[in-house]
Amino acid sequence: MTSSVAPAASAAGAARIVGVSFGHATLAEADHWIGGLSPAPVLACTHLVATPFPHVAISLLTVTAVATAPDLRPAADAAAAGQTGRAVRFPGVERLTGELTVSEILQRSSISRVEVLGSGPADPDTLVDTCDFVRPQFRGGELVLVTTPAAGGRLVPFERRDPTPCCAGH
Repeated sequence: MTSSVAPAASAAGAARIVGVSFGHATLAEADHWIGGLSPAPVLACTHLVATPFPHVAISLLTVTAVATAPDLRPAADAAAAGQTGRAVRFPGVERLTGELTVSEILQRSSISRVEVLGSGPADPDTLVDTCDFVRPQFRGGELVLVTTPAAGGRLVPFERRDPTPCCAGH
């Protein structure tokens, strides 16, 4: 899965949303591809798409254009038009390491809200163990970090780098 990155055709080099699809089978594959982009996009989100087959497409807020194979163009277009996604790259992501309060997360990054799964907004003073892996959801123009309760009254991001497979012990 290779990509072709070329200068954007925009006049002033303004960042714009572009969609791309290379048929990545997993989120990890798409994350790895995003991590290799230079220059890094301002925002990069993954999107699960069904056409022409189930895979992960990507939307980027960038000044570069990315070529997509014609048969995957519908998936790339769907990613670019998507109102929801999973943010991999976003302003401040590099400052979200270790344990931080909800308030610090909001101050250090472009995340707009931190929620506790099934419970609503998280208290600003609650500690979040980021596990150095933060993947907020992009919803209707804002980034929302979904968390779950953890030991010691802390929170952890809902999405983990190495999740335990469902029914792993069965």
